[in-house]
Amino acid sequence: MGDIMKRDEIPSSTSLTKCGVAAVGYTAAGIFLSVLNAISGSGFNLIGVIAGAAVLLIGLGSFFSKDPADKKAGSIIVAAGVLTLISKTGLPFFAGVSKFLLTAGAIGLLALGVINAIKFFRGLRKRS
Repeated sequence: MGDIMKRDEIPSSTSLTKCGVAAVGYTAAGIFLSVLNAISGSGFNLIGVIAGAAVLLIGLGSFFSKDPADKKAGSIIVAAGVLTLISKTGLPFFAGVSKFLLTAGAIGLLALGVINAIKFFRGLRKRS
């Protein structure tokens, strides 16, 4: 019964590409935040400080780009770097809040990646 579809229901290749790229990007960013959170550990740790500073510098480079999409991504990367550095302060409240935000961000990004992957595969199945 579902063999005949209206033209509107078949996703375009552009929308499929956007969903696929978004799925990969969100999943990679979620994994990166999880690794960054794990590297940070608790208390002062030099590797966590270096990783946070590196992420902060990379984010600043993207933030000062002329492309609006790069600015948005840069601000998110800067926030991740700042949160990583804050988690290294050794102050219990700030370290706890930043660890929570990094964990919540990683889970949110992974969820967005899964949602976009499901949209991509459903759209791909509709096209075949």
